[in-house]
Parts: sequence; structure tokens; C-alpha cells
Amino acid sequence: MTTAPIPGFPAGFRWGVSTSAYQIEGGADADGRGPSIWDTFAHTPGRIIDGSTGDVACDHYHRHREDVALLAGLGVSAYRFSIAWPRVRPGGTGPVNAAGLDFYDRLVDDLLAAGIDPVATLFHWDLPQPLEDAGGWLNRDTAGHFAEYADLTAARLGDRVKLWITLNEPFIHLSLGHGTGEHAPGRTLLFDSFPAAHHQLLGHGLAVAALRAHSTAPVAIANNYSPVVRHGDTDADHAAAAAYDALHNHLFTDPLLGRGYPDGFDPGVVRDGDLAVIAAPLDVLGVNYYNPTGVRAPEAGSPLPFELVPLEGYPRTAFDWPVVPDGLRDLLVGLRDRYGDALPPIQITEGGCAYDDVPDADGRVSDPDRIAYLDGHLRAVRAAIDEGVDVTGYFVWSLLDNWEWAEGFTKRFGLVHVDFATGTRTPKSSYAWYRSQVGRE
Repeated sequence: MTTAPIPGFPAGFRWGVSTSAYQIEGGADADGRGPSIWDTFAHTPGRIIDGSTGDVACDHYHRHREDVALLAGLGVSAYRFSIAWPRVRPGGTGPVNAAGLDFYDRLVDDLLAAGIDPVATLFHWDLPQPLEDAGGWLNRDTAGHFAEYADLTAARLGDRVKLWITLNEPFIHLSLGHGTGEHAPGRTLLFDSFPAAHHQLLGHGLAVAALRAHSTAPVAIANNYSPVVRHGDTDADHAAAAAYDALHNHLFTDPLLGRGYPDGFDPGVVRDGDLAVIAAPLDVLGVNYYNPTGVRAPEAGSPLPFELVPLEGYPRTAFDWPVVPDGLRDLLVGLRDRYGDALPPIQITEGGCAYDDVPDADGRVSDPDRIAYLDGHLRAVRAAIDEGVDVTGYFVWSLLDNWEWAEGFTKRFGLVHVDFATGTRTPKSSYAWYRSQVGRE
């Protein structure tokens, strides 16, 4: 499959790929790493669809130089990875694990030697289990412990990391991890989970100050966004769509950009001064986009003020997510219109798709659907830039097929195919296609 070249992007546009620690690293017991909530969750029978765990995953902990070589061959200018809090500070507090920091020190140096900017995410959902035992993000103390972890990590790596991301998708961690229980830590609190929203944001704000004490690199947060498509035109349908939009798209952005919490959303644990800490100026807003969400009024007696409904009429990924590239353009323009001058430059910190990629008889992996997906979404970014939105980078999710949370090894997002039995990496046709796009300005 071939596609016409995408029109040029602005000078200095950052082309990258993303991964996360628990999904690729493995090395669960290596060199003093402690347990995370995902270790506990994955080892609980019935939690993961295929019964797998991230104990080995892609074994990136032992094969990271092979993966840096893949990044160099891809030609990207940046690599977004996450640092595993329990590898750096196994108890969440207390002693630092020097061997854990040494691993990230080697990774950062190897990336720089390959001409690739290290982009480090501090929290991609793998909270140290001892902190969860003490209440996790429902406990205000966790925000302070997160800032301490940010401080010690930046003290070691802050002279070389080129972009810091504090939290990845706090809405998803709130909703699936604390609201419905589909993700670790498996709490099912629905709207009683809101303290975990506030404490994540407070931890972000405290971490921003800690990072800037050791590093001149810009600081960001990566939020997940999903444009809302209303089904129905009753007053109840309009109210349901507005409620979901506020929850998914505004709850974690309004406070960051100085607006406080949206009307109707009170975490109940806000103290004087908290909102000022949360609204510490951002250098970049990370935007993760996969698909829009269909919403209508709920049935009578529902515990939620909305009902989610499938979006019909679009191609679908192996996750059964609709492929709607123009939703990304709508999202980016909408962020610009809502926040105006308060909106910092945007980088797309995740964008990608799962398909059932299988090597052919010659060992090649052709994934034309992924190429079409990425082509469409990059064109949507280009269209948003043409409409005046300041977008300065795009990171594909993901470099490697990985361990996909509750879906285990059943969903493949990578530009590189991984044989999970042997660890063998095989670049897919999308790897070559993306290589042809990067660096063209």
C-alpha cells in the first residue's frame, strides 16, 4: 500500500514513538525493583483476558540497546518512555534503588548517542504497591511522595532529558482504575473516586516544581481526550453529552489551565492553595487521541448521568474502536477555541491503533490498515495546524507490540512486531512508512 506524501510540517516538528515501562520492560524482579499495582492486578486470576502478566513483556530491560537501534533505524527525533516508580523507589517512599536509576541513566545516554531526544514520563499507571496499600491516589500523601520521586529522578537525569511528562492519562487511570475496576488497582468507586483525580493533579503540580529545580527541559502532562458525539436531540441527551464531555475532556484540563474544576465536579478534598499548585504553567500539553465517544441519555435508574453508545459507519480497529481521523482535528481546534491564550503548544503524545498483525511465510509483517490510520491522523494534525493550532510533535503508539494492560498480549499496537515467546523484533511495513515521513519539514 502506498499513500501520497503528507504536506510538510513546521520546522522543528518532533517526530517520535511512545512506550510505557510496565508494558515493555519486564525485569519484574531485576535489580531491586519493587511490586506495582499492575503486578498485583495482573497476578490476580480473572483480571487479564489471556491470563498473562508483564513480568517479562518485551524484555526491554535486558534488550534496550536493541530497541534503541530500532529507534535509530526509524529515524525519529524523540522517544517517549516511562520511568517505573517501583524500579526507582521500590517502596514508593524511603530508599532509592540505585540500580533502577542506573538503568534509566544508560537508556538516556544511549538515546542521546543515537541522536534521539529522551522524553520521560514519570507516572504511566504503575504505582508502587506499598503506596496503594496506604490508600494510593485516594490518599493525599501520595501527591507528596510523587513529588519526592520526581525530585530524585530529575536530580539524576535532568541534565539530559529533553521533555518531562508528569502523568499519563490521569482520566483513564481514574475511570478504569478507580471508577469501574477494569484496570489496576481495580477499585469500583464510580464518582466516589474523585479524590484520586485531585490528588493526581496535585501530584502533577508539586512535581512540576521539583522538576524545574533540577532541569531546564520543558514540562508537560499527557491527557487522554475523546470528542463527544451526541446521540439524540432531547434535553436529556444534551445534558448527558455535556456531562461526559466535562468528565473526560475538561476535568483534568480546566484546573491545569487555571479554570478550576468544571461545574458539578467537586472532588471534595480541595484545600486552600491546591488549585494554584495544579495550575503551574505548562510548557507543553500532551494530547493522546484514539477515537471519539458516542453518548446519549441514560436509562432510568442508571448510576451514571450518561450512556456510552458505539459510533457506527467507521472502519474499526482490533480493539473495536472507530477510526475517525477528523476527530483529532476537531479536538485540537476545540482545545484552541476553549482555552485560547492559556493553551500551551501541543504535542500528540500518543496516537495509534491495534490490528491483528501476523508474519507471512517469509517472516514479513504487512500492516496496511495501520499505515492508513497513521496517514489519516497525521493529515488531521496538518489540517489543525493550518487552522492555527500550535502542534509541535507527534508520537506513534507504539514502537513495539507490547503487553496491553487488561488485554494482555492479545492486542498489537507496534510499528515493530514482537514474538512474545522469543522476544524477536520484526519491523512491520508501517515502520518503513513512518520512517519515510519523519524529518520531512
